Amino acid sequence: MKNVYSNIYYLDKTILKKTIRLLEQNNVVGLPTETVYGLAGNAYSKNAIKKIFKFKKRPSHNPLIIHYNNLKDARQDVIFNKSFLKLYKKFCPGPLTFVLKKKTKSKISSLATANLNTVAIRFPNHKIIKNILKSIDSPLAMPSANISSGLSPISALDVFKEFKKKLKIIIDGGESKVGIESTVIDLCSKPRILRPGVIIERDIRKVLKVNLSKKNLKLRSPGMMRKHYSPGIPVILGQKPKSSSHAYIVFGKKYKNIKNYFNLSKKANLKEAAANLYKIMRKIKDKGYKKIYVSKIPKTGPGFAINDRLRRASK
Repeated sequence: MKNVYSNIYYLDKTILKKTIRLLEQNNVVGLPTETVYGLAGNAYSKNAIKKIFKFKKRPSHNPLIIHYNNLKDARQDVIFNKSFLKLYKKFCPGPLTFVLKKKTKSKISSLATANLNTVAIRFPNHKIIKNILKSIDSPLAMPSANISSGLSPISALDVFKEFKKKLKIIIDGGESKVGIESTVIDLCSKPRILRPGVIIERDIRKVLKVNLSKKNLKLRSPGMMRKHYSPGIPVILGQKPKSSSHAYIVFGKKYKNIKNYFNLSKKANLKEAAANLYKIMRKIKDKGYKKIYVSKIPKTGPGFAINDRLRRASK
């Protein structure tokens, strides 16, 4: 069933078949996940990966996350370890990405891994992407469906605004519930979080029963670029706006309903704030504000992820 936009569809049997056919022909489509919407292509196809990088204008040294339906499929390409299996059991499917050693016989395109001997993998928890992964013979490389360094999309309409009709199919799965990208953890040596998300360090430590490394690493996963998540207008942290033409992102109960104030969560709920972050930043840009000022956001729990995205957006 087609939406009001010519290439946005709700998933039914006909659209599922068409989507599978496009993916098998090494085309790229827009798909929903619980974190953000993704630009999906066959992870085993060099041509499909080239198209993803071209669509996103993404630097080739920035690797992609490979999405699987289950452990059996992932085992063909990556080397599991005890830490991975413990975290998988607790958090998957869900918004957690693992960086693991790639098997020498893996079919994953070296373009997708930026020629590294490691690969970032995830098991998404959204019925549409799970349905599609069950129906194809390859995992999907799927970065966020936006131009590189910009805001990630949380709806099919966001994807359409980024790529218009360049994509033959964008599947509408509603707004992404998590609303920001997955936590990324490197498990190739001592566990280390490469990108914070709503699955937080404290919860990971409880499962693994070890402290996580703080050592800086080279670019091994998405989300590690210095400038990222930009709304296309300046973002200033920890200050109030000096003009009504500037927007103010706030958090918590103490802020009044003022026209240029945008509250991430009036309930002071950090998960809600994370889910609202990109939606509000896009809304501010669409309303024509010239700058975004941001109040202090607590650096606890999902607040680490929110502050990480805002810090990179402000560069």
